[in-house]
Amino acid sequence: MSVRAHLDAWAVNVVGALTTAAHVAPGMARRGGGSFIVTGGMPEAKPEYVSLSLGKAGVRALVELLDKEYGPSGVHVATVTVAGPVAPGTPFDPDDIAEHYWRLHTQPRERWQREVVHGG
Repeated sequence: MSVRAHLDAWAVNVVGALTTAAHVAPGMARRGGGSFIVTGGMPEAKPEYVSLSLGKAGVRALVELLDKEYGPSGVHVATVTVAGPVAPGTPFDPDDIAEHYWRLHTQPRERWQREVVHGG
C-alpha cells in the first residue's frame, strides 16, 4: 500500500474514534457516567493485512488510553472486537454482536471489561 493509503486507513480506524471520543467523553465524565464502546476487529495481527492490523491495534491502544483518562470519572470505555465478517444469519450476526454492546453498557462498574471478542 502507498503511504497515503496507510494514512487513510489509520484515519478511518483510529482518528475517527479519537475525534468522536474528544466530542463526547469529556461530557460523560462531567456527568459522572456513560459508555463509549468502539467496534474493533482483527484480534490478532496478520502479515497479509498490515495496515488493518495496525489500525485495529491502534483502536485497542486508544481504548486503553481513554479508559485511563475517563474511567475514573465513571465512563466505561470498551471495544467489541469482531473476528469475522458481519452478516445476518451467520456466526457474526449483527443481533448477536449487539448483545455484547448492551452487556458492556449495563455492566456494574466493579465488573467492567475493556474488550469483548466476538469469535462467531
